[in-house]
Amino acid sequence: MKFLSALAISLVFLTFFFGCIRQPEYPDEPLITYMDLNQYSIAQGNRIDAADTLVIRFSFTDGDGDLGSASDSFDIFLTDSRDGFINNFKLPVIPEKGSGNGISGEVTIRIPNTPFNICCTFPDGSTACQPNARFPTDTFSYAIQIRDRNNRFSNTIRTETITVLCR
Repeated sequence: MKFLSALAISLVFLTFFFGCIRQPEYPDEPLITYMDLNQYSIAQGNRIDAADTLVIRFSFTDGDGDLGSASDSFDIFLTDSRDGFINNFKLPVIPEKGSGNGISGEVTIRIPNTPFNICCTFPDGSTACQPNARFPTDTFSYAIQIRDRNNRFSNTIRTETITVLCR
């Protein structure tokens, strides 16, 4: 009997305790925070060098939890600092849950250095993605932004400088 009383009091306490925990309050527009790169140099994509992959990680919060789209639209945008080219990616659909839809998590983007995927561009206008003895390396960074289902864009974050080996 004492055990049941203690159990009942514990359950009431736990219900009260967990009922008082506040849901995180995030703004409705996504907010992203840069985390890291797996490496700071990578060979440009070609058929000679070994395959490699650039990995970028960032975290996110979203107050109304409306990230990811079931449609064919893209919602992650990586903008190359050299020429403004935008690489588009998709977030998986994150289902909305109840009235407290604030969500947070991490995103990992993997970019393989396959031919014409990661490559060098040259200031003299030489053909991109080809070896160039005058320019053995190229550098750039990515500006990153995400968009939610209500078409609200996140803040913009930037990776560190990435060196591409132009061999």
